[in-house]
Amino acid sequence: MLCIYHHSTDPYFNLATDEYIFKHIKENCFMLWRNDNAIIVGKHQNTLAEINVDYVEEKGIKVVRRLSGGGAVYHDLGNLNFTFTNTGETTEVVDFKKYTKAILEVLQKLGIDAKFEGRNDLTIEGKKFSGNAEHVFKNKVLHHGTLLFSSEMKDVSGALKINPLKYKDRAVKSIPKRVTNISNHLKSPISLEEFTNRIMNHIIETHEDARLYEFTQEDLAAIQKIRDEKYAKWEWNFGHSPKYNFQQGIRTEGGTLEMNLQVEKGIIEGVKVYGDFFGTRDVQEFENSIVGLKHDYKTISDSLDNLAIDAFFHKMTKEDLLNVLF
Repeated sequence: MLCIYHHSTDPYFNLATDEYIFKHIKENCFMLWRNDNAIIVGKHQNTLAEINVDYVEEKGIKVVRRLSGGGAVYHDLGNLNFTFTNTGETTEVVDFKKYTKAILEVLQKLGIDAKFEGRNDLTIEGKKFSGNAEHVFKNKVLHHGTLLFSSEMKDVSGALKINPLKYKDRAVKSIPKRVTNISNHLKSPISLEEFTNRIMNHIIETHEDARLYEFTQEDLAAIQKIRDEKYAKWEWNFGHSPKYNFQQGIRTEGGTLEMNLQVEKGIIEGVKVYGDFFGTRDVQEFENSIVGLKHDYKTISDSLDNLAIDAFFHKMTKEDLLNVLF
């Protein structure tokens, strides 16, 4: 088994690396890695329904879709991620307990009573510190998990806090849970670097075929290509979202405004506007102006710059429209 310390903190590059070791390296792998501020959404989720758009824009948080299912998670540099790839004889390689066992053993050596609970979570005193997800193709599994070590909890909650009434779809929804940092439960403090090394050393000691591996220049070039062509693209991270209906209303100086959208593959296919506002132009012109656009903050914002907003919505601003559209 190849054991990899992966030092990139670029979320797009790191999710591409996960795919690369799963699809292009034949040997089983174990990898430890971290992302700078990012929300990682599950393969089958509606991205916009999982994130607080205003908070994400303000903080410059990257949003990336992963290969595996499950719910959305927030990553920062206080969060350590681990990945296993494993080839088995059958598709029965899915086993969340198997791939989290080593993590629990390391924590127990540190005097922490950590447990596996539910379908795919690790907890301390009933609070979640690790979420896990898996992707299977034929007889090979990609298992990856988060380890909250010293994350900024206000960012975890702020980035993922959304209004569930806005969206009607069949996508997998994240279920909020109480979370905790591992560092809060240590008998004696250690650094994240030391914690990382303890996990890697434990994996090497408990797997006879384990050996350290560094990516070659060819590996890195192939990963960069996957990053640029897939994981850094709006089409994968947002456009891959299932079909959904979006509805939201606000009260403004110019009256009430309600926006109803039908969206498929991230593209607005239908718009209906309601409210008690006044305007000198037919609101259907506005509706038609955003049909065919991405349901994306910057795309809509740029389109509104070319719109005589007051003619459609008297005493309303661009900010009012963005607030009701996201």
